[in-house]
Amino acid sequence: MSTVIICLILMIICIYAIQSYTKKLSQGCCGGEAESVKKIQPHDKNKKHYSYCKRMNIEGMTCQNCKKRIENAFCENHNYYMDIHFHKKIGYLYSKIPISDEEIQKTIYSLGYQVSTIEDIYI
Repeated sequence: MSTVIICLILMIICIYAIQSYTKKLSQGCCGGEAESVKKIQPHDKNKKHYSYCKRMNIEGMTCQNCKKRIENAFCENHNYYMDIHFHKKIGYLYSKIPISDEEIQKTIYSLGYQVSTIEDIYI
């Protein structure tokens, strides 16, 4: 009897895993459509026009859609240009106005990711 219960539990876990994996394949790892996140282009790509720069390590990104979501959160504001190197999990935030580390962390955390370190880079 206990063997039957254990087999049923294992079968339920396998079914759930297959459903989860199928969803990931069809909708991307972030739960959205595979190509649904459109990149918002920054208003000014010339890094020389930005007075401030912060380098940060970002945890929790698993795909290019994750990268685009974070970049879009900052690039939709005219004062910011976010450039993320996905494979290194490093982001550079160029800004025309000062921005606090707490504000950066709050924005990235609200998207479901974490910032492990932030440092000022002098341009």
